[in-house]
Amino acid sequence: MDLQELRDRLTRLDGELLALIAERQRLSTEVARVKRATGHPTRDFQRERDVLMNARSVAVKLGLPPALADNLLRLLIRSSLATQEQAQVAAQGQGSGKRALVIGGAGKMGRWFVEFLHSQGFVVEVADPAGTVPPHAHRADWQSDDLTHDVIVVATPLGITKAVLEQLARHRPPGLVFDIGSLKTPLRSGLTALMQAGVRVSSVHPMFGPDTDLLSGRHVIHVDVGRPDAVADTQNLFASTMAEQVVTTLDDHDRLIAYVLGLSHAVNIAFFSALADSGEAAPRLARLSSTTFDAQLAVASLVAGDSPALYFEIQALNEYGGESLAALANAVGQLQALVANQDAAGFARLMRRGQSYLQDRAAARQT
Repeated sequence: MDLQELRDRLTRLDGELLALIAERQRLSTEVARVKRATGHPTRDFQRERDVLMNARSVAVKLGLPPALADNLLRLLIRSSLATQEQAQVAAQGQGSGKRALVIGGAGKMGRWFVEFLHSQGFVVEVADPAGTVPPHAHRADWQSDDLTHDVIVVATPLGITKAVLEQLARHRPPGLVFDIGSLKTPLRSGLTALMQAGVRVSSVHPMFGPDTDLLSGRHVIHVDVGRPDAVADTQNLFASTMAEQVVTTLDDHDRLIAYVLGLSHAVNIAFFSALADSGEAAPRLARLSSTTFDAQLAVASLVAGDSPALYFEIQALNEYGGESLAALANAVGQLQALVANQDAAGFARLMRRGQSYLQDRAAARQT
């Protein structure tokens, strides 16, 4: 065969591969139905292991790199799990014709919750001056109409969320109300006002981004502000997913988030700022990249490409934010001193201390 004939053959094979993947997706939907009918959990880690081990074995027999088979099957497993999770959410959803209002629903995470609630059977309305989210009903001003919805989600920018919560408290809506802010201490007065008004109020922090299609391995944090019944209601919204749900208090949430988000963001901002101030051109560094550098650069690039306003709010509005930034400055200071003093033993102790901490964290995640 000549070059064009070879390319045509590859094109046909690509189509056949995609057809097989489509068939696999259809089977995944059927698997989800059978699992629901028989009470089996959506995710079966033993089955996943068996699939991956078999794929690696078959790859060896076919003369393919086992890693290629492993990566491909992991991608297909993830896609299958997403299909099964979505089917389960739709089948076991809490909506069943109930009404939901998402204030700020035209934003990225607002849209995620619009679609999530819609998939559960809720009739969703969106209140956002930024625009509509077709095909859902739109409200230009959420305060001008009734607020008798079963669920009200506040997905507004963090800087105005407190005011929205306080306004909701004055309306005393009868349904469940929760925000999805990444910080909670700045919202304290608004959440308190809702609780004191007798509203079923909770506070939720989805620990994932708007592009997330599978909640397995993701965390949803529920903050109890004094209404455990509301916390139970927000947990029920995610009960049909594979998300790991955590309940905490308002202050504990922000103290931990100062490290989980604040510190990790700060490290990456410091990283790309140091590179920008280095005087070294990016293409020159790219030619000398390493595995560690490339991995760090990939994460830093995601941070650099996100909203500066959101990242500033996470740093500046957290009552505990200064604690994590001080810890980062102290760690850099220690590192500078050890290197300047040629203290190899102290440097090794620093490394071993970090290794021990990270091993403990890994062990905790497996239990």
